[in-house]
Amino acid sequence: MKNRLHYFIYRGFLSLLLTVFFTRATYAQYLTLGNENVNVEVGLNFGPTFFLGDLGGHRGYGSTFVKDLNLPLTKLMKGVFVSVQPNDWLAFRVAAQYTYVAGRDVIINTTGTNELYRKFRNLDFKSNIWEAYSAIEIFPIMLLKQGDEDYQPKLRPYVFGGVGVFHFNPQGSLTDVNGNKTWHYLEPLHTEGQGFAEYPTRKPYSLTQLNVPMGGGLKYLLFDNVNLAIELLYRKTFTDYIDDVSTTYIDPNLFNKYLSAADANIAIPIHDKSSGVYTRTDPGLQRGNPKNNDAYFSLLFKLGLRLTGNYENDYNKRASSHVRCPARF
Repeated sequence: MKNRLHYFIYRGFLSLLLTVFFTRATYAQYLTLGNENVNVEVGLNFGPTFFLGDLGGHRGYGSTFVKDLNLPLTKLMKGVFVSVQPNDWLAFRVAAQYTYVAGRDVIINTTGTNELYRKFRNLDFKSNIWEAYSAIEIFPIMLLKQGDEDYQPKLRPYVFGGVGVFHFNPQGSLTDVNGNKTWHYLEPLHTEGQGFAEYPTRKPYSLTQLNVPMGGGLKYLLFDNVNLAIELLYRKTFTDYIDDVSTTYIDPNLFNKYLSAADANIAIPIHDKSSGVYTRTDPGLQRGNPKNNDAYFSLLFKLGLRLTGNYENDYNKRASSHVRCPARF
């Protein structure tokens, strides 16, 4: 569900960014930062977040693309941002936001046989995510039009990329014989033997990690000091454990060896909840896919308010400068 989206977005973003910077060299004689007022903008953003991991999906073989997105699990992301724009083509952004991701094997449709292993694996997870990042925004068309003071469109496409930090903490569920469901934090349970001597390459994962936010959007100047935008925000991560599923099943007896009795009593049933004839849960058999890290992306709607800089729009500002009376003849 992950690798192809990683490839297309990552390669597409790099191609756009390289094009912009090569163009920047060509138009270097027009690019100055010191002769324009700096605009400071604050705003809100919200929109759905989609998870790309090992759990859930749809009928057929598991996909590495958006085919396996489970829309019923989508939750709303909310955040704030501050943007500093020294000129028309460049901006610096910092943002903080909260979102939620989840995955459940049980919701997979079963119209064939290729998806049965994932469905009968029967794992689930949910996690809150808090994140903060900084990024550089580039408006390619405005960059190409440097020097053309009359070109001031209301609709401005942009691309961006940066670095961020995010915190997650996955939980999995257990259901008792009476149908009562309880949720348990998974990282302390070492469900795939992380940190156990028998699995020296499986290190405990950190719940706070770096990511690489990137994407693009369309910004519309609604009024002089108000703008709207729609944006695709993708995060490349460096962990495969946002959903606590990555590699293979382990010997359940190891939980009693390394965990407290209370934790072992949870870890044993929660690491293997499989049911049905397609179960494959012997130690060493596949539980997840370690070849691709987890990722998540959001489709955001943004509202921005300019706090400083020119209170009139750029077009009116330049027009007024053309018709003002000269200081001397």
